[in-house]
Amino acid sequence: MRYILAVFFCFCQYTCYAVRPFITDDARIVGWRLAQYETWLRFDKHAWQHWNMAAYGPSKKLELALGFVHGVQIHTNDEKDYSYAIPLVQAKYLIKEYTPNKLPGIAVVAGSFLPGGNGSFKAPGYGGFAYVAITQCFGKTENVLIHANVGANHVKYPTFEHNVVTWGIGTQIKTIGGLHLIGEVFSGDPYVPGSGMSFQTGFRHIVNNYVQLDLTIGQGLSGTHILPLWYGGGVRLVTDYFEKRKSRNHHKHL
Repeated sequence: MRYILAVFFCFCQYTCYAVRPFITDDARIVGWRLAQYETWLRFDKHAWQHWNMAAYGPSKKLELALGFVHGVQIHTNDEKDYSYAIPLVQAKYLIKEYTPNKLPGIAVVAGSFLPGGNGSFKAPGYGGFAYVAITQCFGKTENVLIHANVGANHVKYPTFEHNVVTWGIGTQIKTIGGLHLIGEVFSGDPYVPGSGMSFQTGFRHIVNNYVQLDLTIGQGLSGTHILPLWYGGGVRLVTDYFEKRKSRNHHKHL
């Protein structure tokens, strides 16, 4: 992990605005020939989870991502088992980029958590998710961002098949320096089907153009499976290493 962070600190030149550990996504992609690494932790009385996702922008409109989760499942008798799920695959297409004080940006997202892994985190069958992400921006320095998502989650397991509507609305409000207040209400997590309506709040601190930290706390509100109180934290790093490498190779052949 120390080596990975060092590599990103050396090459990162872009301000990063993480969504995860927040559930409500934004209408933004990483950018052409840019790469990002997101990692976040989530703790509740049932599990300790460590999520990882890497993404790359092969074009000005498209972002492709690959991820996984691993951690510890806590059983009712207080026994703990290591579990992991791989891979999470996702594509995000930017229809319209948002600009301050104008019409919102729009992106569409689709993906799946394939049934690889071991333990309770492993998906018991195939499924997929898709949603539309909308972001409205107020203020020239993105003083207030409002995100809205609506979509669906489909799962087809050996014992049952299920479709559920997912939605979320969240906001990011700039306060002092790089500190932002964040909050959301959502129903269903595209990555983890089956949860009901929940809320999450916390803060996002943009330390500089290289480092951003998120700390959150959330709680389920309603549904068949009400989520317990959880705590989360995450970091996202962006690099233009591949863009620079492409440029260097181009100049070598001139």
